Amino acid sequence: MTNKKQAPRQSGLQFSRRFTREDVSVYDMFEYDYRTSVIRNPSGEVVFEMNNVEVPKQWSQIATDILAQKYFRKAGVPQPDGSLGRETSAKQVAHRLANCWRVWGEKYGYFASENDAQIFYEELVYSLLNQMCVPNSPQWFNTGLYESYGIKGKPQGHYYVDPADGQLKKSTSAYERPQPHACFILSVDDDLVNEGGIMDLWVREARIFKYGSGVGTNFSNLRGEGEKLSGGGTSSGLMSFLKIGDRAAGAIKSGGTTRRAAKMVCLDLDHPEIVEFVNWKVEEEKKVGALIAAGYASDYEGEAYRTVSGQNSNNSVRIPNSFFEKLNNNEDWELKGRMDGRVMKKVPAKELWNQIAYAAWRCADPGTQYDTTINEWHTCPEGGPIRASNPCSEYMFLDNTACNLASANLMKFYDAAKNHFDVEGYEYNCRLWTVVLEISVLMAQFPSKEVAQLSYEYRTLGLGYANLGTLLMVSGIPYDSEDARAIAGAITAIMTGIAYKTSAEMARELGTFPRYDENKEHMMRVMRNHRLAAYDADEYEGLSLKPKGIKSEPCPDYLLKAACKAWDEAVELGEKHGYRNAQATVIAPTGTIGLVMDCDTTGVEPDFALVKFKKLSGGGYFRIINQSVPLALKNLGYSDKETESIIKYAVGAASFAGAPFINHQTLSEKGFIAEEIKKLDTAAATAFEIGFVFNKYTLGEECLERLGFTPEEYNNFEWSLLEALGFSDEQIEAANDYVCGTMMLEGAPYLKEEHLPVFDCANKCGKKGQRYIHAHGHIRMMGATQPFISGAISKTINLPHEASVEEIADAYYLSWQLGLKANALYRDGSKLSQPLSTKSDKKKKTEEPDQKKADQPVAGSQVMESNIVDLGKLTVEELLDEVQKRVQSSPDTKLKRKLASIVERRALPAKRRGFTQKAKINGQAVFLRTGEYSDGTLGEIFIDMAKEGATMRSMMNCFAIAISIGLQYGVPLEEFVDKFAFTKFDPSGFVEHPNIKSTTSIVDFIFRVLGYEYLGRTDLVHVLDKPEVMNTGNDDWDEVPGLEYAEQQELSSVRITPTSGGTTSQPTKNQRAAQAVKVDGGMDAVSAAAKNMQSDAPACNVCGHIMMRSGTCYKCLNCGNQGGCS
Repeated sequence: MTNKKQAPRQSGLQFSRRFTREDVSVYDMFEYDYRTSVIRNPSGEVVFEMNNVEVPKQWSQIATDILAQKYFRKAGVPQPDGSLGRETSAKQVAHRLANCWRVWGEKYGYFASENDAQIFYEELVYSLLNQMCVPNSPQWFNTGLYESYGIKGKPQGHYYVDPADGQLKKSTSAYERPQPHACFILSVDDDLVNEGGIMDLWVREARIFKYGSGVGTNFSNLRGEGEKLSGGGTSSGLMSFLKIGDRAAGAIKSGGTTRRAAKMVCLDLDHPEIVEFVNWKVEEEKKVGALIAAGYASDYEGEAYRTVSGQNSNNSVRIPNSFFEKLNNNEDWELKGRMDGRVMKKVPAKELWNQIAYAAWRCADPGTQYDTTINEWHTCPEGGPIRASNPCSEYMFLDNTACNLASANLMKFYDAAKNHFDVEGYEYNCRLWTVVLEISVLMAQFPSKEVAQLSYEYRTLGLGYANLGTLLMVSGIPYDSEDARAIAGAITAIMTGIAYKTSAEMARELGTFPRYDENKEHMMRVMRNHRLAAYDADEYEGLSLKPKGIKSEPCPDYLLKAACKAWDEAVELGEKHGYRNAQATVIAPTGTIGLVMDCDTTGVEPDFALVKFKKLSGGGYFRIINQSVPLALKNLGYSDKETESIIKYAVGAASFAGAPFINHQTLSEKGFIAEEIKKLDTAAATAFEIGFVFNKYTLGEECLERLGFTPEEYNNFEWSLLEALGFSDEQIEAANDYVCGTMMLEGAPYLKEEHLPVFDCANKCGKKGQRYIHAHGHIRMMGATQPFISGAISKTINLPHEASVEEIADAYYLSWQLGLKANALYRDGSKLSQPLSTKSDKKKKTEEPDQKKADQPVAGSQVMESNIVDLGKLTVEELLDEVQKRVQSSPDTKLKRKLASIVERRALPAKRRGFTQKAKINGQAVFLRTGEYSDGTLGEIFIDMAKEGATMRSMMNCFAIAISIGLQYGVPLEEFVDKFAFTKFDPSGFVEHPNIKSTTSIVDFIFRVLGYEYLGRTDLVHVLDKPEVMNTGNDDWDEVPGLEYAEQQELSSVRITPTSGGTTSQPTKNQRAAQAVKVDGGMDAVSAAAKNMQSDAPACNVCGHIMMRSGTCYKCLNCGNQGGCS
């Protein structure tokens, strides 16, 4: 009998199929749609359009738009006819990403066989197309361009460590090694000009901001003001340098695509200038208030905010446990010198704590980072302490390191029919994407030598998830409950346990990360503490604060067992083989990528609203109930009939049929015909309230005139058609609740009181809603998940406007007690102005000086009769210069009067063009009408206000006449604009206008409009008529042939229409390529709903839509634009 020897195990990772089939192409497992992606500017004009975008059928329109507008490569992609073009299909992008990861994995031995590599590839394609898990934005932009399309690009000064020989090398192209990392931490030395010093930091930051990533730095190495310098004299202090860095970051603006640079500034609490740092933004806000009072623009990008410092970063203070001991004992806190460690000053700990709380209450900064907690969970302290984080605070590790992120959509692993979470599928996904992120470290290039070296040596990863809030709601579990916290803890523990288990597998096959051995003891202690938290142990190793483990009683048994098993295996394999990665998981804000996955909630956030507006592929919106609500009601035991009634209460009937007081019958009695009632029903589907649909845009002027109303009435913003028809406020409100819904579930028929907490959101819902999740609910959820995260959690805890300073202090203190690593709070309305879009820093003149002066009817033939100079031989500019000299040298005013007498009033044509602009300024209706000459230049204005006979209306009418006469006598429009813009008096404040969102007065608003419309002055508006279209292949580092491929339009048609940027010979109206149309009413409804939840909601700088908070950033639910890093 022959002895059979066991075959030796192949090196590399093995993969089995979970979601794909061997006999079916992964691409054939989905049905596809061809859609159109459009960006409209605030006036409704189409500025970007791409047709025949191929996506899986289940993708929403917003996910389609983000893919087409941001992630599709727009140049250099080989086409079937041999030309170069663009990506047009989600299948192309999924292949580009998955194939790149496979190629690099195969090249460096990550797979046991070619078959394992193929399974790895197909499962990743499935994961991407099914929206199960996706990487951060830099991967979508950069990864696979070389492998799939042969695009190299010019080198940009990046570095990498060659895994073949371990040597640091400089990259030779932009895309052969992609740049997939979104988060960076940089160091700064107390040195002015040398490498690694203060001025060098601004250069390193610039390289990161330029390509859209974010960076954090701890500035505690810098000497405080008054500390001695080695060459004699004293330091100018930390704050002076922070202001320089703030200016530098503001100038770069994160690649020009966000409101501000994505930057985190950290400072240790014992720094000599900590008090000044804490109050930095408070004092700057006071200056802003003074500037606004002096008449400067109050918007975030206006002159007031641009003048002050501290507006381009998130600030955080690093607080050790020793401070809380001093605080609790009411003792003094010592501030120490940077050079010799001597105590420079003592401040009462309570006073400093109160200042931190007041500053956060006043201007939302600083946030808190709990230094002792962070470093007690540090896996690699031999490399130094953790001193800073990325801008959103989820990535915390050593200085000069980077992290690339990916997030899973938890709802893709939820079985609605069984109300059960697919643990095995989730574990498979966590293993798959941990390998993706590790390969991404292998193939990456980095913006500096130090970051490249340390990223190679520590190999930190950032796997996370989104849609936790949705998962809890559909399960019928209140977000602020022990059940929810136990489930969240278990799911987080499974993710990180599997990630470290996979890291140990890779260490077995490929070796540990280079710095593992020196940190082995520390890392294993941290791993054991993670495992102890899964078992909710009483004792931990080396921790000052006991973490919140998984509570076994409220946690479903299958989730608890899976969490404990994952950590048992992660620790066991780690003890045998070590780990490939020093960190594995974070919880990122998942702003844009969360929208690509069609997630209702991001990270560990709860939902923000119960009623939302779904974007339609053909344009427009449709009001729908949050997808979580029907499933939650079903799981709570409500019948189909009860569920329908509850949903109808929240979302409305979207029709006037059967409505109380205002219905088909009463409208018919008022004189509406059937066709007009049908129009009202159609418009009601997207309206935020019924008052929005009873206007001339819906019904037409003919209808309103037939009903007996005049243009003066229906063109007046203050006028209400419903009130004019005789309906009372109570009747309108009752009908509104029926048609548009209450947008809340409080008071819904059949809904039991004890089930209301299931549907609580981050904000109050609807106009009448009172319920929302308390700050403690958010903090306790973070406390339940933090023990199972390698890094930290990006989350901003929103507080209502009426929250007190004491509540801020309480929230920060509770965060420390529960073992959080960081916390950021945002009190609604805490800024003097909402953050608005980026505008030009320079005023633009739309005229060439020669041409402009030539058109002025000054200096006619009388001047040319001069015997001193032959004026006939002078150019127009020389002529006017000569006249100016004579005027200045004249001893009396006779010459000036003579010159004025020959300036004739230029009459307007009897029939003339112009436009009428309606607006509301802080509730005050204003109508601006213009009259134009035949060449399109402005000749007259009319200003109408709501109340006939009012003093203000009469004054504004006289003012308009004076301006019109000046224009007709040749006074340049820009003289009026420069003189009257930023004039301050009431009414002022928020403006209902597509481009201008706030104003300091009616006069300011009028001349902002005129400057924008006739002079192209983009510096006067907040939202530009220009889209953000990314990945176009036109960056400096791209080496792509000309755009001749654009004429080859087989599958798709792209049209990008930039706004008019050229100058004209005289002040003429901006070219409006097509007659401006009213912005989609659905868009108005979405923005109105967002404003209802956020009093200081910012406007998107791409489409004008009101944005929502996402972590410490903002995201646009209409176009996918996000502030901050990707």
